[in-house]
Amino acid sequence: MPARASEADAGAPAAAQAPERAAARAGSGAVKGAPQREPLLSGAPAETGARQKSLTIGAVCKALAQEFPDISISKIRYLEDQKLLAPRRTPGGYRLYTQGDVARLRTILRMQRDEFLPLRVIRQELAAGRSPDTTPAPARGGRDGMRVWRPSVSVRSPQGALYSLEDVLDDTKADADLVRELEEYGVIKGELRGGVRYFDETEREIVAAVAELARYGVGGRNLRVFRSSADREANLLQQILAPALRSRNPQRRKEAVEALENLAAVATHLKHLLLVRDLRKIVR
Repeated sequence: MPARASEADAGAPAAAQAPERAAARAGSGAVKGAPQREPLLSGAPAETGARQKSLTIGAVCKALAQEFPDISISKIRYLEDQKLLAPRRTPGGYRLYTQGDVARLRTILRMQRDEFLPLRVIRQELAAGRSPDTTPAPARGGRDGMRVWRPSVSVRSPQGALYSLEDVLDDTKADADLVRELEEYGVIKGELRGGVRYFDETEREIVAAVAELARYGVGGRNLRVFRSSADREANLLQQILAPALRSRNPQRRKEAVEALENLAAVATHLKHLLLVRDLRKIVR
């Protein structure tokens, strides 16, 4: 289970959190009572003397709002719960973010927005050394001049933890009725084990995404358009690669799965571009 926010952050009275909010509104990022001298960047050699300003969670939101209009304090806290961020804490329990933390957060948000990566994959990317503020191009040159697209998610059988309904609700803050609605419309299915239904990482991410949409009044029944679109795309890609996917030759089948992931990445990027084009027409 992911770590929860500290009592000073999540359960403290509003009056106790006033200094942090006031500092965020001021835009200075300073916390009342914090030392005036800027702290050393975590992990930086002391002998360099490199100092950098720390920001409150409110100031971080303000700094990233132009690029990510849907950024919120609760979303940043959720990413911390998922072990993607680890800001420093003051003795009073307030979060302080270095410029390195902000760059890491920006990278996470870009991977979610531009590459549609689930948090599990983002965690792996960062652990593998994905540099902050660097988002790779969606494609690169491949054999015979073909473009090789970076898969946004593996289509292979998930090899990870399973989550009970209680785990999913706790992690995503989704409403139980919403999850049942998603099951009813076939958006998620889960797996019965010992009379208990469990969900994999992908389905948990689906619930988290739908919970965010639900804040804007989008319910499970409205998601049929997404489900129908995904089914049509999956059927199309299956038709293209069906013979190779059914091959008894392990190497040919492996190549077919890699091609399927490549095609899925292309389709995902194309759908994103078409959506952006249409949304631009709306805001003109």
